[in-house]
Amino acid sequence: MSRSKFAFALAIGLCAVASAIPVKAGELTVVGAGGVLQDAERKAFFEPFAKASGVAVTEDSYSGQMAKVRAMVSSGSVTWDVMQVEQNTMLSGCAEGLFEPLDWAKFGKRDEFLPIAYSDCGVGAFVWSMVPSYDKTKLKDGPKSWADFWDLKTWPGKRGFRQTAKMTLEIALLADGVAPGEVYKVLATREGQDRAFAKLDQIKPQILWWTTGAESVERLASGDVAATAAFNGRISAANAAGKDFALQWDGQVYGIDYWGIVKGARNRDNAEKFIAFASSPAAQAEFPKYITYGVTNLAAIGAIAPDLARQLPTTPDNLKTAVALDSEFWADNGEALEARFATWRAQ
Repeated sequence: MSRSKFAFALAIGLCAVASAIPVKAGELTVVGAGGVLQDAERKAFFEPFAKASGVAVTEDSYSGQMAKVRAMVSSGSVTWDVMQVEQNTMLSGCAEGLFEPLDWAKFGKRDEFLPIAYSDCGVGAFVWSMVPSYDKTKLKDGPKSWADFWDLKTWPGKRGFRQTAKMTLEIALLADGVAPGEVYKVLATREGQDRAFAKLDQIKPQILWWTTGAESVERLASGDVAATAAFNGRISAANAAGKDFALQWDGQVYGIDYWGIVKGARNRDNAEKFIAFASSPAAQAEFPKYITYGVTNLAAIGAIAPDLARQLPTTPDNLKTAVALDSEFWADNGEALEARFATWRAQ
């Protein structure tokens, strides 16, 4: 074979080999909150997106603290792309320049989602709630409301709370008899804030603080606490795994988490593709099958089986005595209240 013919044949062969090798679609790092929630996200969103797109998805997790994100953004060394963040974190992070402004045309029409799902820097991922719970194998008839939660005489033992002022102060006011619709009106005053801390003082020696959703149910399962405030999805997931934890909807405090893109993310195109995928009706309709949180796409909400829908925070009966987390309140007042809360805990 002449040299020219050999070169031609080699070129043809290399082209054939190259066409047989899948083209890499790039990478993406997605950050969640860990535990069973991230397990559900993996099944409903991460793995199906990777399979459908060819993008290599890497996971990380965090406990809600934004110090690492600030450090990445300020240094220009951003290793995270998409983050699952709570509403007040999304609002404050967007204002601070920690998240990329989004072009919603890439994700769908706003009227295809719950109104609360829209944010300048985020797309609503799911709706969750904080509820009172206890282990029914240890307590035959445990506390049914936040007021009951404070009754240490009838139900002695430790109480579990998330280590934040947000939601804890709301719960304290509900326990003190404030109507759900009046909670933020009361909490906006100095007197109302004093009232919430005074209520917490009543059971402070019996409080064990948790920082992750997984920790809340682990402490309940181990008997470290007799009752705990917990995310409803964590309780349902534990029960699906064989536990018998009560899930009380009276006084639930519910909020929303978003998908956001870290400012300066290296894989922004893939981040946008992921959010579009995770916001689609098909993907969102799958999510509650793995953890009982509500979804934000209206078509997905309509596609969820009635028996499953009744287990979600957004079911009408479950919303009768609910408090919607006011993230604008926390964006305006969170720094001062969290500082007071940290000082109070340390005393």
